[in-house]
Amino acid sequence: MRDADFFRRWLDAAAASVEREADRLTELDSPIGDADHGSNMLRGFVAVRAALAGADAAAPPGALLQLAGRTLISTVGGASGPLYGTLLRSSGKELGEAAEVSDEQVRGALDAGVGAVARLGGAAPGDKTMLDALVPGVAALAASYGDAADAAENGAEATTPMLARKGRASYLGERSIGHQDPGATSSALLLRALADAAGGTGDTGGAA
Repeated sequence: MRDADFFRRWLDAAAASVEREADRLTELDSPIGDADHGSNMLRGFVAVRAALAGADAAAPPGALLQLAGRTLISTVGGASGPLYGTLLRSSGKELGEAAEVSDEQVRGALDAGVGAVARLGGAAPGDKTMLDALVPGVAALAASYGDAADAAENGAEATTPMLARKGRASYLGERSIGHQDPGATSSALLLRALADAAGGTGDTGGAA
């Protein structure tokens, strides 16, 4: 079972990862976006850390994810804030008020969060967006957290030859081909942080 400490470790690991990779995210965003994905994500996760530090110590996992989501929406500009905020808020709502949740519930919550992101952005896998990392990553949670992180990273790398059909990159048409999507890359960071919080591979035993 996963308690609030697990989710705090996850979000803290995500913040640390975004801090390390902020320059790379901005570099990826430069040719096909606004060259601000790294700085935006960094600002958002610094705020998430501060918000969690001030959160009620007894807050359950669902409340922590909702707090993180609201914080990202209020601090990250462009499309990233609403999309990442929706991912975490919807996942948190799915977990409800339970003090501890199973790995199957974690997977179900993230699946609901990914669905909310797809509806908000009107995107699907193959459109060269964060969904190209999130969808295979969350699906692989049925095996383990490590498999989820690997699948998300493979999904992010697979966006390189894709033609962007959504977001700022879609305005570039054929010129969007040949660049790894920065949103898919930061999504992969989020799932790698989840695996780190679970202790590396984090076998879910078939999401039991």
